[in-house]
Amino acid sequence: MDRYQYLLLMAACIAITLPLEFVLGARVYRRPALLVTAMVPVVVAFSVWDIVGIWRGHWSYNPLYVTGIELPLRMPLEELVFFLVIPICGLLTYEAVGQVLRLVRRLRSGSDVHA
Repeated sequence: MDRYQYLLLMAACIAITLPLEFVLGARVYRRPALLVTAMVPVVVAFSVWDIVGIWRGHWSYNPLYVTGIELPLRMPLEELVFFLVIPICGLLTYEAVGQVLRLVRRLRSGSDVHA
């Protein structure tokens, strides 16, 4: 079970933020072109950084806590998953906060008119 902790944590991050798409109308998954446009630079930049760090011996991963699946250039699968999941969760949170702020502004402007 320890080998899957990292992936389970990433799944929990997605599960916790997924309702923001539907409940608060974050509209991240419903705009796939924008999502990919936002994600590609992040995934590429951090993957390169991670791979260089691995090659130079700056960091390594405890084999007890990773699946052992390595992508090309010795990057653990879990790192790529992290570079995908965390920015998506951040975008969901950002868009959800924006939706809430727009709603609050609308409610305030409506209440100012009637006062």
